[in-house]
Amino acid sequence: MTDDLPRCEFAFPGPLRDRLVAAVLSGAKTATTSLLPDYEADGEPLPVVGARSVVVDSDDRPVAVVETTEVRIVRLGDVDLDHARDEGEGYDSVAAWRAGHEAYWHGPDYRQWRGDPEFTVDDDMPVVLERFRVVERR
Repeated sequence: MTDDLPRCEFAFPGPLRDRLVAAVLSGAKTATTSLLPDYEADGEPLPVVGARSVVVDSDDRPVAVVETTEVRIVRLGDVDLDHARDEGEGYDSVAAWRAGHEAYWHGPDYRQWRGDPEFTVDDDMPVVLERFRVVERR
């Protein structure tokens, strides 16, 4: 079953996570972006094609199982429009996608989580671009 699967958490619990989970469940969100240094800092393995994980909502309830279908590591400055659109947040340009993500990465919650109140990203920041599909709704 899903008890042995790793958790998939989009953003921090709250309104943003709720919107992202709703986009996953509707099929609008089929991609996500993470900073490579976050995986390294946590000692967390990178996503692997074919791996499955349990999406949890803001109340920590499992709502879906997703399967990774593609993983790429690129510079933040090289994220393409297809990926930005597939994040399911309504971005119609890479610039809008970048502004939205920088607001998150430069926001107080993220900076506090990283333990760095001055944390910033730039074009050369390596990011993990992951594509996935929903294989089960809970």
